[in-house]
Amino acid sequence: MQSQGLGTPPKLAIGDGALGFWNALTKVWPTTQHQRCWVHKIANVLNKVPKSMQPKIKASLQDIWMAESCSSAYKAYDLFVKNYSVKYKSATDCLIKDKDEMLAFYNYPAEHWMHIRTSNPIESTFATVRLRTHKVKSCGSRTTTLMMVFKLAQSAEKKWYRLRGFKLLADVITGVKFKDGERIIQDQAEHQGEPIHQI
Repeated sequence: MQSQGLGTPPKLAIGDGALGFWNALTKVWPTTQHQRCWVHKIANVLNKVPKSMQPKIKASLQDIWMAESCSSAYKAYDLFVKNYSVKYKSATDCLIKDKDEMLAFYNYPAEHWMHIRTSNPIESTFATVRLRTHKVKSCGSRTTTLMMVFKLAQSAEKKWYRLRGFKLLADVITGVKFKDGERIIQDQAEHQGEPIHQI
């Protein structure tokens, strides 16, 4: 990304459990906040419980990432640990190890949450490419492969959803603070040492 001209560190990076990605990110951009993908995390947790329990566990996980506020999410987190840590310790440990990274999205506009809670928006684009390259087996030269990927991406973009709250990206980039998805508003009270927050 740097070699392609990205000079400003990203505010947030979303990814799965691939340690190489996070290690490289931390080394190159130590100020970038981490958000673990909820879709991957849910799949990993559910793999560690019996199938009969998966719907109930999934509903409890949904209570966390669909909470209206970060404090409510942490309460749902604690309830999950309380309810399942004895019987399903490995599933609970899987969730706990990335606790802070799972809830970073609360520091960004609520309009962006559906885009940044998971890496699926970017992965779904590459799914089309993977499907075609798997069927073709050999893509020929580097040039023909690049041309094919480019045309597949062009075709896939016709079905993309517009980024919700894209106008708020300017606020995020310039460092405007958000809490529980709401922009923090400061007025005259700040000069008196009492910042006012819109929550």
